[in-house]
Amino acid sequence: MSVHDMYVSAAYGISVLVIAGLVFWIIADQRARQREMAELEASGARRRSDRTGKAK
Repeated sequence: MSVHDMYVSAAYGISVLVIAGLVFWIIADQRARQREMAELEASGARRRSDRTGKAK
């Protein structure tokens, strides 16, 4: 294995690790936001855009 091959392999390996870390972070954050939304909806909190009155 030449120096160039090791460089390319290392670059691909680091890229795969970074992308996998980002995917893991996004999935974990999405689950946390879904839990927060469920807690807010269970407590009766509503969105500001969810108006039941007359339109202005």
